[in-house]
Amino acid sequence: MSTLRRLDIHLATSGAFDTVVSAIKAAKPVDYVVYLTEQKDRRFISVFLREGTVQGLMDNLQAALEGSSDWRITVCAVEATVPRLEEISQEASSKREQSSREEVYQQVVSGAKLDRDYIVLVVLSTIVAAIGLNSDGVAAVIGAMVIAPLLGPILAFNLGAALGDVKLIRQGAKTLMAGIGLALLVSLLLALIMPLDLQSRELMSRAEVRLDGLALAMAAGGAAALSLTRGSSATLVGVMVAAALLPPGAAIGLFAGSGEWAYALRAALLLSLNVASLIFSALIVFRLRKIRPRGWIEQQNAERAVWLNAGLSAVFLAIAVALILLLDLGKKISIG
Repeated sequence: MSTLRRLDIHLATSGAFDTVVSAIKAAKPVDYVVYLTEQKDRRFISVFLREGTVQGLMDNLQAALEGSSDWRITVCAVEATVPRLEEISQEASSKREQSSREEVYQQVVSGAKLDRDYIVLVVLSTIVAAIGLNSDGVAAVIGAMVIAPLLGPILAFNLGAALGDVKLIRQGAKTLMAGIGLALLVSLLLALIMPLDLQSRELMSRAEVRLDGLALAMAAGGAAALSLTRGSSATLVGVMVAAALLPPGAAIGLFAGSGEWAYALRAALLLSLNVASLIFSALIVFRLRKIRPRGWIEQQNAERAVWLNAGLSAVFLAIAVALILLLDLGKKISIG
């Protein structure tokens, strides 16, 4: 059975009411009902749509109601319906399995808040990650990545770029930088009270910059953006994103706090490359999924923001890959 969305529309009967009803009919909904309310000059309309057809109707409704102020549209998920809906073709289903721009935006905004819960989770996850790295405890490092709340700000930054929303870009960047900075501070303080174990494989692997690490970060960014636009659970994807950010961040603090500046710089390079990889791949997915603003002018601004961020990330990654290949070549020559 195809997933349904219900649009609840509250509006006045005067003005754009007829235009709204026409837009609903043109969207070919599964069903729609117009309710009378206690207020004689208002109507309540419930529209049932297949998932993926919501965005077109949302855009048309907002265009029709743009000159009005006394209206509201609410999007709700429908868990089940009886009788069963007729199945659509697999090709049509794949095109329709996408959340609306408004649903994606609301989900991202709620996950990019710099609040007390975010700060507490970053502190706790960093403590667990730092101890796990130093003691070569794989389970502890994985547990830290599970609770690390770093997926939200990464997605907020990329969605802001895709929509040309400067406010959302700033919010995502601020929350991400605050999280990484807090992780560095916590791990730095931990390094002052516990001896550093340079024999730990988990720790020393975060001082290595390799192509497979960049591939992991790019896969994590793309999977995160894809799961968001499809309305899928992002829990496991959040672990992938945290794997690219939290352990290198904690390793920088541990190395720096112990005076191992060469290793700290390598871990910092790994972290910065992972951030660039996450941003680049998520931007590509948002682009392919056609996440963009409704208005033409906003689309042009978003276009420039996407290409600017993607271009800078691509250049940074190209330089990094060249450096990695040169370092690998240097090692082989020295060994030979």
